[in-house]
Amino acid sequence: MSKPLQLSAETAIKLSKELNVPLEHLMHMPKHILLQKLAELAKASPAPENPGSDESGKGASDS
Repeated sequence: MSKPLQLSAETAIKLSKELNVPLEHLMHMPKHILLQKLAELAKASPAPENPGSDESGKGASDS
């Protein structure tokens, strides 16, 4: 039997809410299942663009 995931309290609560999984289930979820759910979550919600990305810096230096 595997031991509970090593997550901080803040991370566990945030993941529990994002994944709609009870906190107790999240803490005893196998790591490969958690990674699969996180990948599905990442695909479903596009990542916000970084305002300090290289693209914004290139335009300012070319002027």
